[in-house]
Amino acid sequence: MEQQSLFHCGMTAQESAILQDAQPGVQSEPSLDDYDRFIVFFSGGKDSVACFLWLLDQGISVEKIELHHHLVDGREGSELMDWPITTDYCTKFAASFGVRMSFSWKEGGFEREMLRHEAPTAPVHFYTQSGEKRQIGGVGPLGTREKFPQVSADLSVRWCSSYLKIGVGEAYIVNDPVFRQGKTLVLTGERAEESTARARYKAFEPHRSDNRDGVRVKRWVDVFRAVHSWKEAQVWDIMRKYGVNPHPAYHLGLSRTSCMACIFGSPQQWAMLKTYMPRHFSRIANYETAFGTTIKRGATVEATAAKGIAPELDPYWLDIAMGNDFTAPILIEPSTWVLPLGAFGETSGPT
Repeated sequence: MEQQSLFHCGMTAQESAILQDAQPGVQSEPSLDDYDRFIVFFSGGKDSVACFLWLLDQGISVEKIELHHHLVDGREGSELMDWPITTDYCTKFAASFGVRMSFSWKEGGFEREMLRHEAPTAPVHFYTQSGEKRQIGGVGPLGTREKFPQVSADLSVRWCSSYLKIGVGEAYIVNDPVFRQGKTLVLTGERAEESTARARYKAFEPHRSDNRDGVRVKRWVDVFRAVHSWKEAQVWDIMRKYGVNPHPAYHLGLSRTSCMACIFGSPQQWAMLKTYMPRHFSRIANYETAFGTTIKRGATVEATAAKGIAPELDPYWLDIAMGNDFTAPILIEPSTWVLPLGAFGETSGPT
């Protein structure tokens, strides 16, 4: 019987990076007519937005597209790491385009996984496309973390990506029977311009949930990094074309929409967090002290923030970013669209 919970955590950077192999005859991009459905792993950030808009540019009907968002802090109970507004931004984005929106999450989210002590990793939750709520996992080997993910390309120590995004997305596809029918194309927003490691990712290949050659259960799933070769200007251009109002993080001056308290944050971002989100910052600093292990090697978040200068934030966008209701319009008139403050700014993110 097929494994019902596939997380593949503890991967090496080499295993997770999915390097670009220049092999003659290997298909470099998909034929979209071959697929029955398309899933965009959707953070609300500019690159995943661009993947969705690219599908529209290719003439793909919204009826065949699904936006899928991983709830980093879980469904309820914890508000440690992510922007409070992100879930509602994603929900209203999907509604504005009339496209299906779905979510998956690890029970207890980031905080429960970080505090794990002699316990198995928490189960994953999601709703199938038929509306059935599923819980996968929650049993297995005991383990202890009691430390933040570390700033590293190695997902065995930068566990937030593998346990809270990659693993839960895979669990969703593996355990919803709809994906055993026809062919599925997953789209993700990594771009080569972001780092030398991402530049080496394959643009198109079988997804980690693929099981096309399975004997008892077959599941054809490919992944396409649709904007892999794009420059940042192309991403903003397609958002301008459709009049998409960017996530509030960009209006506040950040160049990426990752977690509000992303471990890769620059000194300026940590200074921003300490100044404008003091409750979140204090909890993170206190956890570092309790664990005796810092996020960044050789420096506490207090020391990192001290090296930066908190920017002056627009109170309108700060209020929206820290709330749960995206009250601004998702779609605006393209002729009035302007670049957000964070466009072409400093890049602090995964290698």
